[in-house]
Amino acid sequence: MSTSQPTPVCGRFAPSPSGRMHLGNLCCALLAWLSVRSQNGEMLLRIEDLDPDRCTREKAELLMDDLFWLGLTWDEGPGHERTHAPYYQSARRELYESALSELRAKNDVYPCFCTRAELHAVSAPHAGDGTFRYPGLCRNLTPAEAEEKSRTRRPSLRFRAPEDTVTFEDLYCGPQNINVQSTFGDFIVRRSDGLFGYQLAVVVDDALTGVDEVVRGRDILSATPRQIYLLRELGYPAPRYCHIPLLTDAQGRRLAKRDRDLDLSALSRRYTPQRLLGMLAHAAGLLEEDRAADLEELTALFDWSNVRRDDLRLPSWL
Repeated sequence: MSTSQPTPVCGRFAPSPSGRMHLGNLCCALLAWLSVRSQNGEMLLRIEDLDPDRCTREKAELLMDDLFWLGLTWDEGPGHERTHAPYYQSARRELYESALSELRAKNDVYPCFCTRAELHAVSAPHAGDGTFRYPGLCRNLTPAEAEEKSRTRRPSLRFRAPEDTVTFEDLYCGPQNINVQSTFGDFIVRRSDGLFGYQLAVVVDDALTGVDEVVRGRDILSATPRQIYLLRELGYPAPRYCHIPLLTDAQGRRLAKRDRDLDLSALSRRYTPQRLLGMLAHAAGLLEEDRAADLEELTALFDWSNVRRDDLRLPSWL
């Protein structure tokens, strides 16, 4: 009697091409890649270019060049087209529209006419992270009231977050229990300018491309319960999530794309890929020494239990 083989894990890296990748992006890409490769899984590359004002194909090409230079190759994505193409979010809008139609049919979304200034006037940032809880100002508008408001302002669309608590086990951060309604309120799935919200797009993309392991920064942890709600409503299982510590400079300051001295355009002129990979692996806790290392060695060494529990700090020599 034949026995079925387990489906290989599918991970992904989904950069936004709004600028050259810095070491924080690459550290996340490295850990996601090592986790997948250590499980003999497959890696998918998705380009999150929803915002045409910030994201360009030229910048996307640079991001892929950076990944390729480091050896962080992908099994499916641009240049490796398979069944889940296209891989640019800007080319996947029909899929998001279809998902939005499903939510509309369930009365899960409603028009919101609130301006940013109005929301800031009635809300305080949640937990000091700059996220505002939506107070539900437009949640119970009648059709007539919504029609009247639409004459002067195009609405965004918000998802009706239920009152129940989302519970999930993060591979790195452990058990999570978050009530989205009391913490964040209803959230946007399509902006007033017609662009789809990150929460909806990433859920549709992960589900339809078979991604079942998501490794990303701890600063996005709060997005996860919102995405789990959407997955449930759309009938998809949630992937495993792993939210890693942030990479900081030697002084503990969070990295950003404005840190031009720490992006690959500058660093690749001074260091080999193996030197940068070893440095990132050491910062993450996978290597005891700050030295050059190749991906084959790091894959053999990889284990989530070895990744540091606090923020990852770059060496002072950078």
